[in-house]
This record gives sequence, structure tokens and C-alpha cells, in this order.
Amino acid sequence: MQIIHALQEWLRHQTPLEIAGVITGLLCVYLAARNNIWNWPIAIISVGIYIFIFFDSRLFADMGLQFYFMAMNIYGWYNWSKRPAGEDKSPVLLITKKEIVYSAIAIIVFTFILGSLLKYTTASFPFLDSFCTACSLIAQVFLARKVLENWLIWIFVDVIYVGVYIFKDLDLTAVMYAVYVIIAAIGYFDWKKDYKKQLKTSA
Repeated sequence: MQIIHALQEWLRHQTPLEIAGVITGLLCVYLAARNNIWNWPIAIISVGIYIFIFFDSRLFADMGLQFYFMAMNIYGWYNWSKRPAGEDKSPVLLITKKEIVYSAIAIIVFTFILGSLLKYTTASFPFLDSFCTACSLIAQVFLARKVLENWLIWIFVDVIYVGVYIFKDLDLTAVMYAVYVIIAAIGYFDWKKDYKKQLKTSA
């Protein structure tokens, strides 16, 4: 009974907006991991909710990131709909060495610039928040382009986000990001299977 009571008390402290953001967020990531194109419209709804949540929590880099996610979700929806003739889905791609190098440089530069700017605001964790934002920017591009390794980046950054959101008392969002880590791992192995099937088909 004490566990149930504690759970009820905890749920009472969660806002309806955060609950809606968590539900749509989990659903869109699950659908993306399952290689389902309907993840994109649901992701658009989730992103819209989190713009308000992060503004209220003074996580300004994360809030700005949501506007980028909104644009990338629209692009991803369009890109995934362009599948080859006779195929149910657009193909999974692998990351290139050049993309790895460019991505690493972009993350370092973006983190330094944005972190330096946010340092003079009321933003929480300016450099850590900027680093996670930079990683998320890159991961979202690769997700929209159906690059397999996007899931590895998401696993890395989501683990960091769990700690950040716990510290900011966004407990439900922290739980959501912990689940994201699990879903991202599932997504990586599922997409890897799809990629191997593509190789067999093309052979």
C-alpha cells in the first residue's frame, strides 16, 4: 500500500503537459525504432509540448533544440516517404568516416560557441546542455537520413540527459529518457537487421 500511495503522490506532482510530452515522446521514438514512418507526425506534437516545458525549466539550449527538431521532423517525414519503387521502406544507410570527422568537429565548435553564450544567461549547465544539444543535432540529422549509427549517438546523449533532468526535478522526463536509452538500443539492432536484409536482397 505504501508503494501505491507513494506512486500516487509522485504522479500528483507531475504536470499534464509533461505527461503528454512523455507519452508522445515515447511513442514517436518507439515507432522510429520500429522503422515506422508515423513516428514523425507524433514527434512534431511531442516537440511542440517540450518547447514550453524546457522554457519553464530554463533549459534554453534544449528549448531551442526543439525548434530544430520541428524542422527536422518535417524533413524526416518527407525523406522517409521517398522510398525506392517496389520497396515498403526507404533503405538504412551506414555512417561514413568523413561524416564522423565532420560531426565531431561540429559538436566541439557548437558546444564552445553556444556554451560561451549561455554562460552569461540564467541557463542551467550551459556547456553540458550545449554539448547534449550538439550531439542531438547530429543524431537527428542521421535519424532523418536513416543512418544506422544515429541510435548509438542517442544512447550516449540520453544517458547524460537522464542525470540532467533528475537534477532539474523533471523526474518523469528523466524516466522517459531512461526508456529512450532502451528503445534506442532496440532500434539499433532492428535497423542493423534491416541493413543486413538489404545487403542480401541487393546481392
